[in-house]
Amino acid sequence: MTAWSLVYEGFEPSQEGLREALCTVGNGYFATRGAAPEACADGVHYPGTYIAGCFDRRTSEVADRSVENESLVNAPNWLPLTFRIDEGPWFALADVEVEEYRQELDLRRGVMIRLVRFRDVAGRRTTLTQRRFVHMRDPHLAGLQSTIRAEDWSGRLEVRSALDGRVANCGVARYRSLDGHHLVPASARETGEDTICVQVETSQSRVRIAEAARTRMLRNSGVVPARRRAVVEEGYAAHDLALDLDAGDEITVEKVVALYTSRDHAISEPGLAACHKLSRVPSFDELADQHAVAWARLWDRCGIAIADGDERSAMVLNLHVFHLLQTVSEHTHDLDVGVPARGLHGEAYRGHIFWDELFILPFLNLRMPEVSKGLLRYRYRRLTAARYAARDAGFEGAMYPWQSGSSGREETQTLHLNPRSGRWLPDHSHLQRHINSAIAYNVWHYYQATDDLDFLVFHGAEMILEIARFWASIATYNRALDRYEIKGVMGPDEYHDGYRDREEPGLDNNAYTNVMAVWVLLRALDVFHLLPEASRQNLVDKIGLGREELERWEEISRKMLVPFHGDRIISQFDGYGDLEELDWLGYQERYGDIHRLDRILEAEDDTPNRYKVSKQADVLMLFYLFSTEDLRELFQRLGYEWDDELIPRNVEYYLQRTSHGSTLSALVHSWVLARTDRKRSWEFFNGALESDVSDVQGGTTPEGIHLGAMAGTVDVVQRCYVGIETRDGVLWLNPQLPEELRRVQLTGAYRRHFGVTVEVEGDRLRVATRPGPAPPIRIGYRGEVVELGPGETRVYELSEAPT
Repeated sequence: MTAWSLVYEGFEPSQEGLREALCTVGNGYFATRGAAPEACADGVHYPGTYIAGCFDRRTSEVADRSVENESLVNAPNWLPLTFRIDEGPWFALADVEVEEYRQELDLRRGVMIRLVRFRDVAGRRTTLTQRRFVHMRDPHLAGLQSTIRAEDWSGRLEVRSALDGRVANCGVARYRSLDGHHLVPASARETGEDTICVQVETSQSRVRIAEAARTRMLRNSGVVPARRRAVVEEGYAAHDLALDLDAGDEITVEKVVALYTSRDHAISEPGLAACHKLSRVPSFDELADQHAVAWARLWDRCGIAIADGDERSAMVLNLHVFHLLQTVSEHTHDLDVGVPARGLHGEAYRGHIFWDELFILPFLNLRMPEVSKGLLRYRYRRLTAARYAARDAGFEGAMYPWQSGSSGREETQTLHLNPRSGRWLPDHSHLQRHINSAIAYNVWHYYQATDDLDFLVFHGAEMILEIARFWASIATYNRALDRYEIKGVMGPDEYHDGYRDREEPGLDNNAYTNVMAVWVLLRALDVFHLLPEASRQNLVDKIGLGREELERWEEISRKMLVPFHGDRIISQFDGYGDLEELDWLGYQERYGDIHRLDRILEAEDDTPNRYKVSKQADVLMLFYLFSTEDLRELFQRLGYEWDDELIPRNVEYYLQRTSHGSTLSALVHSWVLARTDRKRSWEFFNGALESDVSDVQGGTTPEGIHLGAMAGTVDVVQRCYVGIETRDGVLWLNPQLPEELRRVQLTGAYRRHFGVTVEVEGDRLRVATRPGPAPPIRIGYRGEVVELGPGETRVYELSEAPT
């Protein structure tokens, strides 16, 4: 094992779905799962190609009602390539004796490599070697190279290279009763001697998707003439190529694909664009070299190196960065797309955008801030929809949806299936209004990292102010308590969605929601005064913001209710302290895996609403997002006492009552333990590293990676262990490495410096900038702030004064 390769030895059908998700290759515009080119969706394999922002809606009959769902579309499969010998059966792994099988994802170069050595039913031995990429320099290109060696036979080799637009969305078992047929065939044809093209259109959103493929046979790097025949059906086109091989011969089949949609810029029509692109592109090898150079540049900009004595930790961390950059890359910033929670790697959550930006943007802010800005523009373009949603719900300002897709309407399902009980159940998760605070948090911290006042003036301030308006309107005054309350919501926990003695769903005074609302109100006041006078007045006129609103925000920010119970435990919500304790040991003995305790309880005709249980961090999210100093200031502003043991006391309390049913849970707990128990923090961190690569939830990763958890592990290293914080125009550093982590080195961007290197090793901290025209930045360590100009280095002995 190396830090730059994910390797699988041997073919294991039961693991193929996991390997396909983890070996996905992409470039931020589209991505393709690591399925075998000869395979179709058959219960073992699931080929899938997903285009960023390409959604479609279908209506299904579920539990005697019509339910409309919007999904990220499974685009035409560009991979199909198989072969046969002497008109025998087409190659399929299930039909041959596999003697050697190896699959490798080369993280440094962005290439998936596959080796298969097999013996067919006629006893002939053949070796197949394949490489594939989705091009990181040109977002519309992909390539597949297959080398076939006749080990001990002579005969006619026939290769079929196809484009298949007959695919559907069927990659998630619990969605298969829903209508997943999103593609309507438009055309399929041979467009040149070596080129085919397939076009489809999404059924409701009317997005035209075109793929063109150029297939050539090569020997010794030269194109070999082959007998060629076109096969064209509705939604499908293929080229069959044939030639004779002798024993010991090998032939290389080169397939280069161009993909365009009607959403793309600067094209006339996607089919024309795809075919024109193929007429200009070089060979597979030349494209692969360009692709490798693009990845080298990305790693130089975004790499993070750790040394803990275990090569696997470094490899998995690189894998997480790799998949993040395949989902949101430099190609993303000019697209109208958000961050799909499961990446472009599968169909779970239907490709929707949740709150995962909260865990992803901290990495991008310090690496590729232009991509962060593009993702925040996705939210800004849906500000009007958020305003409409707030009005429809009886509130003011902007209320963003918990699940977002194409238009910004609420895409959260109204029903969800519990696969354990087989029942369709009401889904109230749209009540997670805290998504609004996450968006405001992301806007503010993007500004802190970049000093991008233009973005704040033209986009960010308006979002923050309108979200503050929403919180001020949903908050109600309790005269008896002289406190403001927020009722009828859900917190990040998700297990609890209501009270057993109340018919309407929702919880009152979720602590995380309430404190985050206060933080948003305070940042809105900051932003208001931060704007240049002319810009401030323009925005006031645009949204009709009055002085009395600002005064109300000030009042609410001092009087918001935060519930407590027991020994100064912050209550997850009103009434949490009165719930029953769960027999954790008993459930573990009966079920073993209790990550999804909600499903277990529902199948028993019970409910998590009875118990002090959490799916993931809820109250503890406050300790993840804010420093002790920030929280002390917030709580004291609200009139609540703060003591030094409040955080560790609450961490221990909720740790004992959390099932970790979300992949985000381990990384949040790793973070909140980092200052008080570094050993346990490191254990949780390693658990978070393994969540997808080991599919710890038992079958969820094949449906798509968990992008927030992947990015969050990187963020734990950079912002928690290295202690990077962007605040008040200063890049603060406060390293606290676990004992097992001997060294961390990362390079990032901060305020127009695209090459700030931070290295922590032993008791030494080094900060360096690359030469360039950017102005000096301010570096803070242990209360001291210094300026660091381009090409300068600052070294600190962590136990001594700076040098």
